Amino acid sequence: MAAGRGAAVLRRAWRERRAALLEPSYTPLVAACLCLAEGGVNLWVIRRVPYTEIDWKAYMEEVEGFANGTLDYTRLKGDTGPLVYPAGFVYIFLGLYYATGRGTDIRLAQYLFAGLYLLNLLLVFRIYCRTNKVPPYVFFFMCCASYRIHSIFVLRLFNDPVAMAILFLAINLFLEEHWSWGCFFFSLAVSVKMNILLFAPGLLFLLLQQFGLRGCIPKLCICALLQVVLGLPFLLVNPVGYLTRSFDLGRQFQFKWTVNWRFLSEEVFQNRAFHATLLLVHLAGLGLFALHRWHRSKESILALLKDPAERKHASPPLTVNKIIFVLFSSNFLGVCCSRSLHYQFYVWYFHTLPYLLWCTPTAKLAHMPKVLLLGVIELCWNTYPSTVCSSLSLHICHGLVLLQLWYGTAPPPVTHTPLPSRRPAAISKKAQ
Repeated sequence: MAAGRGAAVLRRAWRERRAALLEPSYTPLVAACLCLAEGGVNLWVIRRVPYTEIDWKAYMEEVEGFANGTLDYTRLKGDTGPLVYPAGFVYIFLGLYYATGRGTDIRLAQYLFAGLYLLNLLLVFRIYCRTNKVPPYVFFFMCCASYRIHSIFVLRLFNDPVAMAILFLAINLFLEEHWSWGCFFFSLAVSVKMNILLFAPGLLFLLLQQFGLRGCIPKLCICALLQVVLGLPFLLVNPVGYLTRSFDLGRQFQFKWTVNWRFLSEEVFQNRAFHATLLLVHLAGLGLFALHRWHRSKESILALLKDPAERKHASPPLTVNKIIFVLFSSNFLGVCCSRSLHYQFYVWYFHTLPYLLWCTPTAKLAHMPKVLLLGVIELCWNTYPSTVCSSLSLHICHGLVLLQLWYGTAPPPVTHTPLPSRRPAAISKKAQ
């Protein structure tokens, strides 16, 4: 009897352990364990892996010019070139400049970015707890297994993680239906780095669905007004210089740093016609997803311009998963069509990949190919310098993610119930 009870306890413990790895309801428990582990991992990385200087010194030189009274944006420069980020970057990194002894205390800066890493992870886990889609075992790959992400945060001190952390805070506010505050922090994230604008098409769609055009305008004004307030000191001195430097959409990237287009020649990579083609493909992808995957109402998509109360068919309510799917897929489409991806740009979409892969129904045997896809993407980003093979592999992986997003979220086919026959049913002789 005792042996039977012990076996039952072991079986129950095994079932619970398996559920903790596979059931999304266990995400808070797994997230707490991983956050504790990540604190130790980041401390180990800071103490054992040498710091690599890439942009931190340039950041400090750029904000030092502002601290010394320079308000002409065209005169703010670092050792890697002119300042090309909006004003929010200047204020945040000016704070880091003073906190780290004018940028000289690198170890303190690393600890601050380790804290940013953990804050970013908490915000991401809060989103995944709400979606209840991704099996918890996937988060082990999202956390401890990515060398590149730890490097971007605590060994390189790039500004990309700062922008993404603020963006995830904005998304959490959207999920709580604090749309005005969400737009405020979304705009703040844009003021740190422009890549956040890749989420903007999805956000505009959500605002139109929730509020209509008239209700959407105040939210957009919040975004625009914050940009004006943050950039005002520079706009008053040299408005053209500020706008062309901080929001330079035509900026040329260096071919030696590209991760995604290594299989092209440098001449094609720098060609404006190639850039225009990528833009058209991006817009076409956004249009297709907006028409056929984001928009689920029976009415035309133009009905989103109307006030929600005036629409003939009420739009489906904005669920947590609808908000996340629209925002994450909007960003992913932009990443796929990017003119160039540098190594630090991995953080633009790394934390969204588990949702993009597991938001669609997943059979038991389909888990392994999705994990394999995550591994190949990680391998592509860890290949330095990038090769023809790594760049092609990255595009193939992106294409597979897009295909499963497109077909996995297709609306169910409309079933037509056959009309009843008007002919009377034949009566058997026995019944007669």
